[in-house]
Amino acid sequence: MAVEVVMPKLGMAMKEGIVTAWNIKTGDNVTKGESIASINSEKIEMEIESPADGTVLDIAVGEDQGVPPGTVICYIGKPHEAVPQHEEQSTSEDLAPKMEISSKDIQHSEPYAKEGTKQRINISPVARKIAKAENLDITKLVGTGPGGRITKVDVLKVVEEKATIPKVPEQEQSKQILVTGMRKAIASRMHASLQNSAQLTLTMKVDVTDLVALHKEVADSVQKRYENKLTITDFVSRAVVLALQEHKGMNSAYIDDTIHQFEHVHLGMAVALDNGLVVPAIRFANNLSLVQLSKEIKVTASKAREGSLSSDDMQGTTFTISNLGAYGIEYFTPVLNTPETGILGVGTIEHVPVYRGEELQKGSILPLSLTFDHRVLDGAPAAVFLRTIKQYLEDPVTILL
Repeated sequence: MAVEVVMPKLGMAMKEGIVTAWNIKTGDNVTKGESIASINSEKIEMEIESPADGTVLDIAVGEDQGVPPGTVICYIGKPHEAVPQHEEQSTSEDLAPKMEISSKDIQHSEPYAKEGTKQRINISPVARKIAKAENLDITKLVGTGPGGRITKVDVLKVVEEKATIPKVPEQEQSKQILVTGMRKAIASRMHASLQNSAQLTLTMKVDVTDLVALHKEVADSVQKRYENKLTITDFVSRAVVLALQEHKGMNSAYIDDTIHQFEHVHLGMAVALDNGLVVPAIRFANNLSLVQLSKEIKVTASKAREGSLSSDDMQGTTFTISNLGAYGIEYFTPVLNTPETGILGVGTIEHVPVYRGEELQKGSILPLSLTFDHRVLDGAPAAVFLRTIKQYLEDPVTILL
């Protein structure tokens, strides 16, 4: 009996997965464990492996097509083995009633279509989605696929013909990229965050000269004893956790006109990927020591870059840290990971002369940027919270206690 390969559920929140690429085609022989396709949801990308040795009998879902978890996307079995007949899979968008129009209003590739009969538009789901995004009238499109089916290529061809921007002297054409998957999720969340909260950013410089010296002093010992590389980011993260325990108002969320304050700190650490951004959660960060927190940060970041995070791994954060120091950025305006109340932006350390009493010495300055929701907190308590982080970082021994 043929083996069904289904769209996996990558987390409780996942409603649709998209086949971004097939590595095989019908008739190919595959071995168990071989990568046969790439899929993604709104936040996760991963490879699907063949569950068995055999021949690819049928591919039920095309590239760039989204289907609910549990949907059969291909069949693997013995050569010429029969597979169940499957209806064309549809996206959630296509679950709406099919549009019907008179055949005289569209061009038919079949000359024997009777005038006046009702015809369902023969268009692939991905073609329909692109046409909708580009505001194209699908009744005016001509399909070149089997039976006059309107394909992705047909729609993209029309899009390309419209791509020439008017009133540009050199008639420059733009490359149009359909916003899908992770990019679409980020765009939606960032826009919603700015539209649905009152965001304000405070900045503060921190003298981390002593912290840099302490880090240099303990780094080798931590590496040898715990097999873990301690970083300045780890110290900052621990300082944030300690400050959140003192300022419960910042460890909160604004949901349905209600402020929810949390007892525990579930720290979000923004991780940049080649194609987007994810924020995995470090659960109960308030119960972790500096070294334990450091290890968790590295594990979650590694899983994020490998694409092995589940949707559940990115839910339930109460405060987020975004670090752009590696890019030479000083101050910036991080966008809230709503419904959280705050997010801390960490910049690059600058080594500058600083006064210690009457003496000018070489020092290290760390820029911090705190964005908070003014619906939850006013400027003064937010400033006090940021000052508490500063105090921990300027007296770094307290972070170790």
